[in-house]
Amino acid sequence: MNKQLNRRDFLKVTTSAGIGLTLMHSPAALASTPTPASSNTKVILAVAGIRSRGTALAKKFASLKLVEVKYVIDVDNRYLDNAVGKVQEIQGKKPLAIKDYRKALDDKDVDAIAIATPDHWHAPMSIEALKAEKNVYVEKPCSHNPLEGEVLVEAGRKYKKLVQMGNQRRSSKIVKEMIAQMKNGLIGRIYLAKCFYTNKRPPIGFGKKIDVPDYLDWELWQGPAPRTPYRDNVHPYNWHWFWNWGTGEALNNGVHMLDLARWAMDLDYPVKAASSGGRWHHLGIDDWQCPDTQEILLEFEAGKMITWFGRSTNKFKQGYKGFGVLFFGTEGIIDYNGLNKYHIYDLDNKLIKTVTKSTLSEKADQTNTKDPGLNDRHAENFVQSIRGLEKLNSPIDEGHKSTLLGHLGNISLRVGRTLQLNKQNGHIINDAEAVNLWKRTYEPGWKPKL
Repeated sequence: MNKQLNRRDFLKVTTSAGIGLTLMHSPAALASTPTPASSNTKVILAVAGIRSRGTALAKKFASLKLVEVKYVIDVDNRYLDNAVGKVQEIQGKKPLAIKDYRKALDDKDVDAIAIATPDHWHAPMSIEALKAEKNVYVEKPCSHNPLEGEVLVEAGRKYKKLVQMGNQRRSSKIVKEMIAQMKNGLIGRIYLAKCFYTNKRPPIGFGKKIDVPDYLDWELWQGPAPRTPYRDNVHPYNWHWFWNWGTGEALNNGVHMLDLARWAMDLDYPVKAASSGGRWHHLGIDDWQCPDTQEILLEFEAGKMITWFGRSTNKFKQGYKGFGVLFFGTEGIIDYNGLNKYHIYDLDNKLIKTVTKSTLSEKADQTNTKDPGLNDRHAENFVQSIRGLEKLNSPIDEGHKSTLLGHLGNISLRVGRTLQLNKQNGHIINDAEAVNLWKRTYEPGWKPKL
C-alpha cells in the first residue's frame, strides 16, 4: 500500500532535493560546459518582432551586463520607435531600427538573434540565422509544424550554434526546485499531469479584404507562408487563430505547461495522441479557424499521461484554474499555478505545504506584478551560455519535444481521430491524412533548407 505524504516526508524530500540542486550548480556538474570564453565578453543581439513580447525581450537583454541590442526589427513600422526608445533608455545606446531581419544576419558583429515574430516565421528565421552563424533565442512554439521543428534541431547540430526556446519557466528557480522535488519522489511516481489555460478572448469578426496599410510590409510579414490577400482581422495578433500562420491556443499558451509536465515526468515522445474541440463559444460569428475549446490527451508508455484543457473564451476558474498544471502521484498531488506558487497535498486532499518563493541559496526571482512568470533568468542563461559559462536551460531538442505535443493534439483534432505514434520520435503511424499535416506548404522560394 502506498504511504501518504506527510510533513516529515516533505521535509526529508525537499532537503534531499535542495542538495541535488546545489550539486547541479556546482563546478563538477558544469564540467561538460564549454570552456568559458570570458565573463567580460560582450554579446551583441538583434531582436525580431517587437510589438509586445519582442520589446520585453529587447529590454531584458539590454538590461544584462555587457549585452548590446544592436537591432530591433519589425515589418510594421508603428512599433519601431517605441522599441528603440525603451532599449536606448536602458542601455544608453540607440539600437538600429530595421524591417528586414536579413540585414542583421549579414552583420558580422551580431552574435545572436531573438525571435518573437508570428509562429510561421519562428523556425525558418531561426534556421537562416544558424546558417549565418548566429545563436538563436526563439519564442515558443519553436515551429509552425513538426517537420520544421525537426529541421531546426538538425540545423542547430549542423551549424554548432546555440538555440534556446523561450519557455521561460525552465529558468525559474521556484519551478526548478519544484521539478527537482518531484524527481526526488516528493509525491511518489507521477502518472498523470493535467495542464490547463483559460482566457476571455472576444470574437474577431469576418476579415474584410482591404488595401495593405502603409505602415506594414505585408509581403515580408507573410514570408514563408502561402500568399493571401490582406484582411483587416489578421494583423497584428489574430493570426494566432488561422492555420496558415498560427498554431492555436495549444501552442500559444499550452506549450508552457505541456513542457513542465514532460520535464517533471521524464518523458520524450507519446505513443498515442487524441484531441477534440472546436470554435464553439463564438460559433458562426467570425472566421477564427483554430479551436477556442480544446482537450488534448497524450498517452506515454509505462502508465503515464499528460492532458491539456484549453478555453480561449471562458475564464471560469472553478476546478480548472486559469493557467497551470496538476501533477498526480502515487503519494500526493502538486498544484502549480503557472507562475510563482505551488501547493502540495496528500492523497486525502490535505494541504501539506504552500510554496510561494524559492528556497534555494541563490537570490530569489524578482517579482513583476504584471507577469511574474517572465522574471527569471532565461535570457541571462542564453547569454551566459553563449559565453560558455552555463548550459542552456531549454536547448532546442527539448523545446521541439514539448512543442510537438501541441502539434500532435492539433493534428488529431483536425483529422478527427486518435493518432498512433512511434515512441522513438513521435512520428504518426499508418495515417496518410494526418502525416500530411506533419509539414506545410511554403510560398515558392521560402522553404527552409539546411
